[in-house]
Amino acid sequence: MIPSYLDQMFSVADRVAVVTGGSSGIGRGIALALGRAGAAVVIIARDRGNLDAAVADLAAAGAQGAAVSADLGDRAAVERAAALARQPFGPPDILVNCAGLNLRPPLGELTVGQWDELMAVNLTAPFLLGQRYGPQMAARGWGRIINVTSQQAQRAFGNSGGYGAAKGGLASLTRSQSEAWARSGVCCNAICPGFVITPLTAEVSADPARLAALAARTMVGRNGDPPDFAGAAIFLASTASDYVTGQMIHVDGGFSAT
Repeated sequence: MIPSYLDQMFSVADRVAVVTGGSSGIGRGIALALGRAGAAVVIIARDRGNLDAAVADLAAAGAQGAAVSADLGDRAAVERAAALARQPFGPPDILVNCAGLNLRPPLGELTVGQWDELMAVNLTAPFLLGQRYGPQMAARGWGRIINVTSQQAQRAFGNSGGYGAAKGGLASLTRSQSEAWARSGVCCNAICPGFVITPLTAEVSADPARLAALAARTMVGRNGDPPDFAGAAIFLASTASDYVTGQMIHVDGGFSAT
């Protein structure tokens, strides 16, 4: 059977994707979406139980999946994980940097140690993985890097502190990666979520009043869920986005437009 036009445009069949933070929250939703669209997916995260469950989700959806357990706050561990992630299916064509650390005390109380932790996970790890995989993708003439940022890359919100600074840096890194490799067929873009109910936002989600107030600030009238990012991720990972690079795609129910 001849594949349909949309199948050809949005398929990531025969591609290999590495998704950091793919064992929970937004990353898990993106990993499952890429797997269901045809990619072989390697998830890098820390918690082995969550990793095993995420790989089981991929298998249940008929997708190929594998896991690498690593602390992305440790540079040596990032390098080891990058090497191990190639083993199950080969070098990645798609890199999704979604792993995040959310420490948000008032800025005056933020310690240097906390700052370093935030930068290591949210900014340095995406840089290191991009340095490892980006040139290889460019040498093959095709690739995708998708960085997951935050509304706090553009605005101060809820003790944004070091977290907002790291996500702002990740937005800028996305543009730098695009400048470096887009001419070689490697499109680099960012997905910017609004407020999404995930384990990372459990503290806010536990407060019904705050949750309702955040939903009221969106245009669609609700907060986000991990499956809301499937469409944007598949678009940015597929040939449909061949002329889209260096951009930040807001998936936030209109939060950023209010």
